[in-house]
Amino acid sequence: MSLNYGKCLYAPKTQRRRKHEVPLLTHGPTFERVGVPDLLSPDAYQTAWTQYQQFLVDKLNRLTAQTKEENTPTKDLVLQYARDPNHAALFNYASAAHNNHLFFTTLAPESINVPRPLLAQIDASFSSLASLRSHFLATADSMFGPGYVWLVKRNQYTMNESMKLSILATYNAGSPYPGAHFRLQSLDMNTANTGVTADMSPIAYARMMKGEEGTYPNDERLRLYATGMGTGNPNAPSAVNKGTAGSFGPYSNAGQNPSQRRAPGGALVELLLVVSTWEHVWLKDYGFGGKRKFLEAWWDKIDWEVVYARSGFGKEKR
Repeated sequence: MSLNYGKCLYAPKTQRRRKHEVPLLTHGPTFERVGVPDLLSPDAYQTAWTQYQQFLVDKLNRLTAQTKEENTPTKDLVLQYARDPNHAALFNYASAAHNNHLFFTTLAPESINVPRPLLAQIDASFSSLASLRSHFLATADSMFGPGYVWLVKRNQYTMNESMKLSILATYNAGSPYPGAHFRLQSLDMNTANTGVTADMSPIAYARMMKGEEGTYPNDERLRLYATGMGTGNPNAPSAVNKGTAGSFGPYSNAGQNPSQRRAPGGALVELLLVVSTWEHVWLKDYGFGGKRKFLEAWWDKIDWEVVYARSGFGKEKR
């Protein structure tokens, strides 16, 4: 079977794009004509993929127009802005576009058997494919509100190292990537000055701390003291927080080190499979109360070859 899901226009950094675009789907031409057989009608497919993905892309283009993010892949935008409340809209649209695309890339027009190496890992993690199906669909059906349910490969194992697969759920446009699990607060009391001295310049703050008000206006020692320890007026050119105390602020060690941008206890995972529980995907064909029926139909249209290729299991035997 030919796998063309790598045509995703979001992921390759070698491609040159002038703006964000709706990616091409491997089975796109078929889905455009007949929908996803036995899952989504042509009308529902148009709503859930063509129109919704275009809406998300248009929003992204407006938010990133004439900025350095104009050509940034959506995954990179998710990781960059998930922890920045000031760019919540950019994160939400980028994450929704990324998640929706991953959902549609694992759909096939016909049923696909699970490759043996992947099936062996499913058996090790969930005891059987039937057990995975039961847990996965129950998790998705029990979600109150829109979101996504994921099958992920854990790169750090606990308790039983043979259990490499897990199920995760994210609500709304949430992302399961470890770098996007939680947001850094914009202010850390350990590294920022918010008291009565907040409006002082670094030099004035240093003078006050050293008890030398009104003296040595050009003292180099005071300048170094101020820029090294004082916070002062955030609008002053040299008023930069230098402290690295604390765990949450943007000036903490974790805030400045990309390799540490992971929530405490956050798992390092790779995304293999996802289903969308957003109502606009299934409501048109299945009606109110029809989510379970939609999920059962979805399970029969998973492209397990795509899931297997993403997993990396059994590569040495291919």
